[in-house]
Amino acid sequence: MRPFSRTILFILLLASLAACNKNITSDTMPTHITVGETYYTQFVIRHEKNTHKTTNYRIGAAIAVNTPVVLTDITRKVIDVEVKATSQKLRIKNVKKHTGDDTLGAFDKLFSKNKVNLNNFTPLERKHIQAGTVAKGMRKTAVTTTIGFPPISKTINLDADKWIYWSHRFNTFHVNFKNGEVISVID
Repeated sequence: MRPFSRTILFILLLASLAACNKNITSDTMPTHITVGETYYTQFVIRHEKNTHKTTNYRIGAAIAVNTPVVLTDITRKVIDVEVKATSQKLRIKNVKKHTGDDTLGAFDKLFSKNKVNLNNFTPLERKHIQAGTVAKGMRKTAVTTTIGFPPISKTINLDADKWIYWSHRFNTFHVNFKNGEVISVID
């Protein structure tokens, strides 16, 4: 390859890499997602050093379900929000190999313009949703409201009777179901 051709190829490669981390444009942004708008968390979000990875690790500080946040920025790789009550800034890093979603799809699982209707859950489920814990007797929808969706790299099908989550980077835990209800949580 000629030096001139390599230079052009290198510049095109750099430009394409730079474009991967740019803001999502108004042309590609769905109408229900707007920077500056308030949204509500759809499950208990755990974070370390103000960063939540969509792998849904079970460690770190918790932000409760239905917490109002303001969307401050969204790119192809991250979602930045600010917790309204505390002005805490939170960065969500989408780990596509665990969510199977692009950042916009991950946003839709994390946030909504509407609060989760906790009246749809039993008293036991509401107690554990508020605590960010999973217990026997909870239904699958209560589990996803409590700790989010399991990574698709470990749980391919939500109809399965075993969901595998990451506790942290090196350990997993299992949520086992029978007839759609939790029968055990194994660390």
